[in-house]
This record gives sequence, structure tokens and C-alpha cells, in this order.
Amino acid sequence: MLEVEALSVMYGKHRALDGVALKIGRGEIVTILGGNGAGKTTLIKAIAGMLRPQPGSKIALAGRDLLTLKLNDIVECGIATVPEGRGIFTDLTVQENLELGAYARRARAAEQDTRSRVLALFPRLAERLHQPVGTMSGGERQMVAIGRALMSAPDILLLDEPSLGLSPRVCLELFQVLPQIRESGVGILLVEQNTKQSLKVADRGYIMMTGRVVGEGSSEELMSDPAVQRAYLGAIEVLGVGALPGFKDSSSKPDPV
Repeated sequence: MLEVEALSVMYGKHRALDGVALKIGRGEIVTILGGNGAGKTTLIKAIAGMLRPQPGSKIALAGRDLLTLKLNDIVECGIATVPEGRGIFTDLTVQENLELGAYARRARAAEQDTRSRVLALFPRLAERLHQPVGTMSGGERQMVAIGRALMSAPDILLLDEPSLGLSPRVCLELFQVLPQIRESGVGILLVEQNTKQSLKVADRGYIMMTGRVVGEGSSEELMSDPAVQRAYLGAIEVLGVGALPGFKDSSSKPDPV
């Protein structure tokens, strides 16, 4: 459904992404693993239309080119993003945030049904519909952020560090919701430092290093390799891709200088 090919992004003279390629199917959870500075958040922003990729890059959803579209048109095509830091309106209530999420034309006809599904996923929000989001806990705010994104009736949900700053208990609650979202047919691209939890819910994963995809595999393959468990600590850079026996090596270029 979502296809990314030869995706490159520059920050000035720094190449943040270098020829990244990945795919996400309908109702599939794909996780991106890698250390700080690997390019994970840049990847999310590029797919969401927040950054302009280099010529020759390709981002397509169900065959439609997204690189020629504005941000709101990308949402209309079926991409929803929960950025790092959540990006919700803390002065508004839960209900008002959810209503804003359904602003897209594609979402309006089924708004009430979608709202019911979101509140079924997050029963705590149903109890706090008229509460200002700014008075809620971090975990509840993340529920609002994910719920608001789902209100746009997306085909692909982009999640950037959803567990950041949350307690282990709340993290577990959030991760338990992701398979339920997948069952509704929504594909999920998950950027997450909690490697163990992300691989538990994911179908497949990619490893990024210095802006490139250097390996990929099923969640079972990645989970069984101890090197992957240490990926967020930088062990991949130390061990090298050849130290990951379950991996398909996706790197054919020299490291950028």
C-alpha cells in the first residue's frame, strides 16, 4: 500500500536520508529500529509531507504519488501522523481534539462510527470527553493524539516514539492497542526506542543507520537476534550488518562522509 523508494533528504549539506526503501501493506505493523540520529524521525516527516525529499525520491500510497501533494492532501489520501511530542491542542477538550481529527473530507461521512471505535480503543477518553487535554496525564494525552489521528480514517498511521516519557504500565496499554488498530485494516509505521515492545506487536522491521536502511526481517527474525536487542544502544555500528545472521542486508553503498 505505502511504497517508499530511493528516498533521500538533505538538511543543508548533511544527507539525513540516503536512498531509503520500504513497504507497508494494509493491516501491517512495520517498525523502524535504530539509534539516535539514524534518520527515523526524518523518515516519518518526509512521508507525512513535512520535508521536501531530493529529486528521484518516491513516496506512493496505493499507487498515488504523494510527493506532489500538500500536507492536507496527503491526509486526504490516507496518511495520519502522530509526531514525537504528540502535537495536540492542550487548551481544547478531548472531544474537540477528536472533532478536529475528522476534518478531512474522507472522514466526515463515518465520523460518528469512527469516534465510537476510538472510544472503544481508549475507554478512558470516553470518561473525559469534556476535559481539557492540558489537565490530563502524559499517557492520556498520547491516547488523544492517536485517537485524533484515527479520526481522519487513515489507511496508514505514522507513529513517532509513542511511548516517549510514559510509564511502563501506560506503554504496555498503548502497545496493546496497536494490534487492534491493525485488525481494522490500518497499516502502521512505528518508530520506537522500546525495541522489545515494538517487535512484539510488529509484523516486520527495518534497521536504519546513518540515514540508510541496513537490514530488514520479520519480527521473529529480529527478536531472536541479540544484536537487534541492543540496536538502540548502537551495537549495530559496532558489530556491523554481517553480525546480524537473520537479516537481509539492504546496504550496498559506502557510508557517507
